[in-house]
Amino acid sequence: MLLLLYHKGPSTRGIFRRSANAKTCKELKEKLNSGDDVQVDGESVFVAAAVITDFLRNIPDSVLSSDMHGLWMEAVDTENRAHKIEAIKSLVNQLPEANLILLRHLFGVLHHIEQNSSVNQMNAFNLALCIAPNMLWLPSPTGPEEESRSTKKVIAHVQFLIENSGEIFGGDIASLFQRPDKKKSRTSEESLGKSVVLYLPEMFNIFEQVKSSCRRVCFPFMSLPRKSMEKQLGWVFPLPVRQRQGQSRRLKYST
Repeated sequence: MLLLLYHKGPSTRGIFRRSANAKTCKELKEKLNSGDDVQVDGESVFVAAAVITDFLRNIPDSVLSSDMHGLWMEAVDTENRAHKIEAIKSLVNQLPEANLILLRHLFGVLHHIEQNSSVNQMNAFNLALCIAPNMLWLPSPTGPEEESRSTKKVIAHVQFLIENSGEIFGGDIASLFQRPDKKKSRTSEESLGKSVVLYLPEMFNIFEQVKSSCRRVCFPFMSLPRKSMEKQLGWVFPLPVRQRQGQSRRLKYST
């Protein structure tokens, strides 16, 4: 699904901002949760964006870890750019490996979209405005003023991550989404892209580590049968049963 967003998102005006058909999103979620095969290439890019966003919103304690909220906010306030990047890289490396893999691919997509903002009208700020509140929130309920301040800082933080994803997550992120040569593609894993459909044994080991030792993030499809998980890897995620209450986001997009 991230592969679809990577290739079609940059040319799609208002990606992540425009609403998707609710009925279609619901049907896709049901297919994913049931373990059915899903032809992602045939899905609307807006539906893909909505499902990915919903998945992030439903990760318990957030993909960036609410327990680290204060540390992230300190990093946001760092004025020196080089020091800020080093502080963020240090925090990123403290996240569970499964989170890091997801973030690296996700920000690869967002950065690629942002690089084509003249076409899609979604610069880093606009993308962050849409997706940031689904990636990190306060560890416990607070008053509306504190939540508003936190949300604005999280948006600034995610904007910085999008703009500097290469330095923060390392490596050639674009290579994660390169389509394989059809002449050399001999397996179903290669047909989806080895860099996006991660090596299954490695992924299962990651999920087991998260499942047994990390209380911060629990990927919802860990409980599915192995066969169903194999169908859904390729960054097509079924949705978790827990749902965090959405926060109001009455902020203006930049033009």
